[in-house]
Amino acid sequence: MNNSRLVKISKFLSKHLRHTPEEIGLKLAPGGWVFVDELLAACAKHKFTITLAELQEVVNTNDKKRFSFDETFTLIRANQGHTTEVDLKLSPIVPPEILYHGTGKKSVESILQTGLSKMSRHHVHLSSDIHTAKIVGARHGKPVVFVVNSQEMSQDGYVFYLSDNGVWLVDHVPPYFINISFSLNCI
Repeated sequence: MNNSRLVKISKFLSKHLRHTPEEIGLKLAPGGWVFVDELLAACAKHKFTITLAELQEVVNTNDKKRFSFDETFTLIRANQGHTTEVDLKLSPIVPPEILYHGTGKKSVESILQTGLSKMSRHHVHLSSDIHTAKIVGARHGKPVVFVVNSQEMSQDGYVFYLSDNGVWLVDHVPPYFINISFSLNCI
């Protein structure tokens, strides 16, 4: 399958598994899961036919690991990034000492004043490596990477989760747990 088709399928799945499942007649079960056959039928009904092989390829090759199957391969979900109401059934986990958050330069002042907020999503997204944070930041302009003192936050009672695709999640990061790492002209 060509890359253009993979991108179109990934965007369609992101939209409907993370943001608007009801638009194609889906209801997310606890954990954000939907039956694969129901998803494929809903896609076809809404004139965006996806084969099982295409779905498997998108799940297996998506560089951000946005989607996952359950162990039986009968259920699929978006791993994180939802704006629709859903309980992903993630268990709290103690984070590493530091995590990173990438953003665009235009957001720096606001973040330094109010911290990192989840905005319309369920959680603030953090990464365990600078490289990923740089890539995320570049999507928002000139990238700036923040260092989050996550271990200290955890000790102060903040609850962290780790999504299936390795994204760290927390409800809010107050400004006093944030330091600017650096900004970059390029990745």
